[in-house]
Amino acid sequence: MAVTTTGASPGGAPDPTTDLVEGAPRGRWIEHWDVEDEGFWASTGRRVARRNLVWSILAEHIGFSVWLLWSIVVVQMTANPVTGAAAASGWALTTSQALWVVAVPSGVGAVLRLPYTFAVPVFGGRNWTVVSALALLVPCLGLAWVVDHPQTPYWALLAIAGTAGLGGGNFASSMANISFFYPEREKGWALGLNAAGGNIGVAVVQKVVPVVVVAGGGVALSRAGLLYVPLAVAAAVLAFLFMDNLREAKADVGATAIAARRGQTWLVSFLYIGTFGSFIGYSAAFPTLLKTVFARPDIALTWGFLGALVGSLSRPAGGWVSDRLGGARVTAYSFAVMALASVGALLSVQGKNLGMFFLSFVVLFLATGVGNGSTYRMIPALFAAAARDRGDDVVTGKREAAGALGIASAVGAFGGFLVPLAYAWSKAATGTIVPALRFYIGVFVVMLLVTWVAYLRPGRGRGTAV
Repeated sequence: MAVTTTGASPGGAPDPTTDLVEGAPRGRWIEHWDVEDEGFWASTGRRVARRNLVWSILAEHIGFSVWLLWSIVVVQMTANPVTGAAAASGWALTTSQALWVVAVPSGVGAVLRLPYTFAVPVFGGRNWTVVSALALLVPCLGLAWVVDHPQTPYWALLAIAGTAGLGGGNFASSMANISFFYPEREKGWALGLNAAGGNIGVAVVQKVVPVVVVAGGGVALSRAGLLYVPLAVAAAVLAFLFMDNLREAKADVGATAIAARRGQTWLVSFLYIGTFGSFIGYSAAFPTLLKTVFARPDIALTWGFLGALVGSLSRPAGGWVSDRLGGARVTAYSFAVMALASVGALLSVQGKNLGMFFLSFVVLFLATGVGNGSTYRMIPALFAAAARDRGDDVVTGKREAAGALGIASAVGAFGGFLVPLAYAWSKAATGTIVPALRFYIGVFVVMLLVTWVAYLRPGRGRGTAV
């Protein structure tokens, strides 16, 4: 079975010999796509889906990198924590100001996730990938300009940093697009790979940028933005050349609206704030905390990427383990570990123990990654079970689950905005991050209790199901 496209053979009829033909006015559109048909999937679908997945991962990876660009750039813009002297870049941001700079892109990215999800069915997955990749030129060029102008008003710096949130929206559109390409039996693997490939962009930008900005001597922060200009253009060009639009990819606004009225949607979204929100928030704040709490910018710039790397790589493992133990159980374990790791970080700050602080945060990142995978895995299982309980068909449960995933993705990303702000408030109000660490220990304990009460306590009967 072949894919029917908007292209035509020389005689005018659809060309059945190729999976894709260019030339339609609106771009490359595949008219027929039935991946639940095993014959279609084996003969054509898998090959086309894999090609789209590869270039989707690349574009999302660049998007995540741009989203977190400021997390490492701002380390070179923060005043010396001991003397208050300006950094080599000429900037002298306070710790609170620096944490606001890394928080704002996370908030903007969270807001953009819902409209980005619906952009794929409206414009086409290929077309929107091209547009969203080119949109990354705005934050990249904005960063390249503003870092060389230390006299820029702080509000303008925040506004320019906020445009990096465009990269955060890319995750939602990328996940929505790839979900249409894969059958249900392989969707978990494909989405997990797509998510992990994007998340790793955080670690890559935090590892590569410090090397690039000091290459050849001195500090040239503009290179951080300029580095991603050709990469964003390359992602757009490759998406244009090798990705496809699916005519059958439709946004189910009704199902999303129904999901928004389900209590389970908001309960899981709350848990996702604690898992994904913690991952993205701590990824943004960790390098700054290393510099300002322990006055070690060298470690922040050289090793700060490890937390994000561990969190990214552990996300697929969280989904895999959840398939065997149940998503709710793994999520509960994750919150327990996150609370204990936060206790370790608290003790390390009070005892001025840098090694213990770094290790505690790496463990915290590990737990957030596992929790990302397990919480995301819970949503389809929860809505499938709820549909059965109501007597609805399987398709209804799947549609509501898809809507809930989009909502949870947006709500969870707000954690990336809240985490740096809690540290900014703590440092400004008390001169230390100890109150913020105490707050987060409490948050993780509360989320652990909510997970247990809602899904695991005796009598609930769904602990292993979800």
